[in-house]
Amino acid sequence: MAKKKKAKAKVKKAVKRPRAKKAAAGKGRAGGAKVKKAAAKAKAKPELALEKVGEIIHYFPHVNAAVVKVLKNSIKVGDNIYIKGHTSDFKEKIQSMQLDHVSIGEATKGQEIGLLVKSRVRIGDSVYRL
Repeated sequence: MAKKKKAKAKVKKAVKRPRAKKAAAGKGRAGGAKVKKAAAKAKAKPELALEKVGEIIHYFPHVNAAVVKVLKNSIKVGDNIYIKGHTSDFKEKIQSMQLDHVSIGEATKGQEIGLLVKSRVRIGDSVYRL
């Protein structure tokens, strides 16, 4: 047993050497880290740069229609929208829009409209204009 203890004692430990510090003018993590993090956040959440025009308040699964409460400005048939929620994330062009079972071409702020969607949406999902 004495030989094993001596063998362990002879093993050299790794020597930690101090690293050279890089200049803060955009090299390494010191200068460009904030810029890179901001760019990564913008890519991860494209809805930050878009205008939120509405919110889903109901969904009819048999006809793939959503009820949207228009919060800002107006939306028209032919506009491209982006629907983003906890599990919903898709873009589409508005093909059909209704108000009180009557087709309309434009919806203004405060109206609750029926909107034909291509995928399931959930209550609380956000609607953005592209």
